[in-house]
Amino acid sequence: MINADLLTNFPLSRRLNRREAIGLIEPENLPSLLDAAAARRDKVHGSYVSYSRKVFIPLTKLCRDVCHYCTFAQPPRKGQRAFLSREEVLAIAKAGKEAGCKEALFTLGDKPELRYPAARDELAQLGHKTTISYLAEMAALVLHETGLLPHVNPGLLTNDDLEALRGVSISQGIMLESASERLCAKGGAHHGSPDKLPAARLDTIKRAGEKAVPFTTGILIGIGETREERIDALLALRELNDLHGHLQEIIIQNFRPKPGTRMADTPAPELDDHLWTIAIARLLFEPQMNIQAPPNLSPGALSQLIGAGINDWGGVSPVTPDHVNPEAPWPHLEELGSATRDAGKKLVERLAVYPAFARDPIRWVDAALRFPLYNLVDADGWPRTDRWCPGRADHLPVADVALLGMRPVQASRGIQAVLDKADDGRLLNEADIVTLFRARDTDFAAVCRAADTLRRRVNGDVVSYVVTRNINYTNICYFKCQFCAFSKGKMSENLRGRPYDLELEEVAGRVREAWERGASEVCMQGGIHPSYTGERYLSLCRAVKEAVPSIHMHAFSPLEVFQGAKTLGVSLSEFLVRLKQAGLDTLPGTAAEILDDEVRRTLCADKLNTQEWLDVMRTAHGLGFRTTATIMFGHIDAYEHWARHLMRIRDLQAETGGFTEFVPLPFVHMEAPIYLKGRSRPGPTFREVILMHAVARLTLHPHITNIQTSWVKVGPEGVRHCLNAGVNDLGGTLMDESISRSAGASHGQEMTPQRMESIIVGAGRVPRLRTTTYGNASSQQRHRAHVAALPQPLWVLPPV
Repeated sequence: MINADLLTNFPLSRRLNRREAIGLIEPENLPSLLDAAAARRDKVHGSYVSYSRKVFIPLTKLCRDVCHYCTFAQPPRKGQRAFLSREEVLAIAKAGKEAGCKEALFTLGDKPELRYPAARDELAQLGHKTTISYLAEMAALVLHETGLLPHVNPGLLTNDDLEALRGVSISQGIMLESASERLCAKGGAHHGSPDKLPAARLDTIKRAGEKAVPFTTGILIGIGETREERIDALLALRELNDLHGHLQEIIIQNFRPKPGTRMADTPAPELDDHLWTIAIARLLFEPQMNIQAPPNLSPGALSQLIGAGINDWGGVSPVTPDHVNPEAPWPHLEELGSATRDAGKKLVERLAVYPAFARDPIRWVDAALRFPLYNLVDADGWPRTDRWCPGRADHLPVADVALLGMRPVQASRGIQAVLDKADDGRLLNEADIVTLFRARDTDFAAVCRAADTLRRRVNGDVVSYVVTRNINYTNICYFKCQFCAFSKGKMSENLRGRPYDLELEEVAGRVREAWERGASEVCMQGGIHPSYTGERYLSLCRAVKEAVPSIHMHAFSPLEVFQGAKTLGVSLSEFLVRLKQAGLDTLPGTAAEILDDEVRRTLCADKLNTQEWLDVMRTAHGLGFRTTATIMFGHIDAYEHWARHLMRIRDLQAETGGFTEFVPLPFVHMEAPIYLKGRSRPGPTFREVILMHAVARLTLHPHITNIQTSWVKVGPEGVRHCLNAGVNDLGGTLMDESISRSAGASHGQEMTPQRMESIIVGAGRVPRLRTTTYGNASSQQRHRAHVAALPQPLWVLPPV
């Protein structure tokens, strides 16, 4: 026997081997085994236990197998249909949709047409030769008509079957149940069931991995197998997962005897036996594996199941019964949440496809299902919990707003450790930052509160803003950034509006008008016009300064600087010197999007890469320019990308000190090409938007001390909540904002100084009119800004 001391501080990098697992079979090892399994689970899965809100669709109860414990499979009955009709399937799915379900679980018998003429006849009437073919049609119907994501459990599958179902289902599954050939012999639970041969089921699981199908599997305990045979079954699954990485979860399901079956008198496994199997599975697999136990099969023992190392309850339906175990009703979700809390965990909803797979849809999800998936998930692959989107005049999510207003509570251990690290002034690493972005519920509130405490310590209660006018001098662009709805022309995505290219005298007129209306700054950016060279940017600088010498010119993204230098054949340094001599004062830190080339290769493939963006900023800072820094997030990115972006900004700031502020820009999806093509999420969630500001405050401290929010993206009410999550600046009044509006934003194109200050005062803060570089605006400037004339009509755009 292996000494249980093996389990003391069992390292995350280790997995039990067969000899070690067998050495832990004896009952006296159970306490140590449970402790090790729970600790291993906690280090990776933290304080959450997940479930999927599903609707159960039993497409057919005919089956060619005769498992001796099963009451789901039934023979044909005269006068009864063998298959649910299209109308019946859709009715069940719609009822699930109305109840908030996101998963449609299709369960059915295995290939009944090979055994029953009635099945073949009915399939023919339905226009199909096989059950799998009809299943594919019904899954597609549910997906397209309801938006529910189908998960299918159809039994043994060929390559063609797997491919057909991959195109209409988000995930698939088959229980291995057991690797014991004994159980298929006479007297065994699987005798007479050809589809239960372990080799055949393992072959289907292997094929699923080869086809990159997110897959669910597991074992059924208590049907005559030994503990050693359970270990062998789990190791067989581990071997396949090591090859393909496609197993989403391992289900440890306990047998329950059912009246009317051959195994009706077989005793169910003892609870300790179930707990032992859960714990050994947790230690046999990598710690990231999801280990599941169905809650309806162990009433009254849910805390013990959590204590054994599970992190998932599986699918739970508020609408339909468990047709496989009809004697065991699903627990009500409130009861399940309460039982989970009693065990020291929090219940969180997931989709049929687990977050790790949802975060990598190009690999794991068929193209036909990606857009439905994108619309349902946040950047970490978990379900969106509300319909709020940046730039849209939606009501703020009640639950998140309530969390922001709650009294302080203790954060979970993992979150608190990172917050303590930040409070001690230690630099946060990628894993720390990702941990903060994953904060939910009371942890979300704790992160925001920590950021706000830091803001108060650094900035006090003063909230600054600047009076500025945006001048987007052209929307013609030959780049094909997939998020951009602003650029127009033959080389752009050309989705809405007409192209324009302002003349220099028109730009000068807008500058004079901005000054007359109280602006201290003009912010100037535009598309990369195919006829522009660096000389055009120099001409724009001269036109601005000739029109109003005293106005601050904040202009040209790193992309424009990079292209300008390239077209003139000069170095970045030389071109920036020329821009400075021509009147450029500071640079906006746009065109950053996500500073990670893994994202940029899809989002903006022809744009400058991460290093080139950083090089432009480093060079500008070295010449005395101050710049802003931005992130445009919530499209095809993940929390790891956000973390790397923040770290790269922080590291450059530590080197140069040239950034004045950090500005999160939530992706506005409504008119963005990448969203309209079905290739992105509809922006970040409200929780993610608030967290971006909070986590930026904690990560960038003490190097960047000004965190700005975009009222155009989040709206006035969103601004108020950002002010409680580390924000101390509201940016510019803008006048004529057009880029977010082109993407579909509806929060207006101008915020007057009076309205800006009203929002700040309403949040209990003190307004401060500032300069571009965060100095105090002069009294004359403040007077001009507040008594300026009402907005004049926009210039009529000339033909190109």
